[in-house]
Amino acid sequence: GDPQRVAPRHAFTGHRDEGYALDWSPVVAGRLVTGDNACGIHVWEPLEGGKWAVDKNAPFKGHTSSVEDCQWSPTERDVFASCSADQTVCIWDCRTKSKPALRAKVHDADVNVMSWNRLANCMLATGADDGSLRIWDLRNFGGGAGGSASGAMVTNSNFVANFTFHRSPVTSVEWSRFDSAMLCTGSADHTVCVWDLAVERDAEEEAAAMAAADNAVAPDDLPPQLMFVHQGLKDPKEIHWHHQIPGMCVTTAADGFNAFKAYNVGNE
Repeated sequence: GDPQRVAPRHAFTGHRDEGYALDWSPVVAGRLVTGDNACGIHVWEPLEGGKWAVDKNAPFKGHTSSVEDCQWSPTERDVFASCSADQTVCIWDCRTKSKPALRAKVHDADVNVMSWNRLANCMLATGADDGSLRIWDLRNFGGGAGGSASGAMVTNSNFVANFTFHRSPVTSVEWSRFDSAMLCTGSADHTVCVWDLAVERDAEEEAAAMAAADNAVAPDDLPPQLMFVHQGLKDPKEIHWHHQIPGMCVTTAADGFNAFKAYNVGNE
């Protein structure tokens, strides 16, 4: 028969434009944050009976362009982060809507996606329109207590790592649930990548590998932290780690739904 139309549990019409940023709180069940292309961010507070309270007249104000992604803190119930086409990341306290607790310029292009590390809670990953992937230590943000308290702008000079492997906008990024140093990315360059930040270049190991007859010479600009590149997808939009199978990733792309596990990642 025909599919049945299911009414939503709750509909909020307070966003002034379309939006693509949303995240469920991992700390408070039912709490949701949503962002739109008109700079607006709203937090949905769960109520009894399966409804939500959302104040459409009081959005969180801090971004000057479209809000592209939002992420709740893995541990702090009232803290979330947002990234924007204004090239910044904002860290928010839910109880203060008028300004972010912290605002940092993190890229030289639109910031499309972000991920907050669940295992190493101080680490944040961001991906931008210019293909760059950057890793941040939130303990380096703020320039001291005074800067943090005033919501002062932080420059983009203090990233932990900066990778420019992707040749088109980064469309998805997510930290692993099983390894605090591992993350995956998807890009409009038709690739998805798996990264391990714990890996460092080892000259002796590289020399031994090059001595083997069947190994090709790696390009000089290839980061040693790049563990795996999955090609052949058409315009991947989203990538997530499987919650129960370490090392397995699931992607959505223009040509379908894919699952893969890099041979050198996760349990054997």
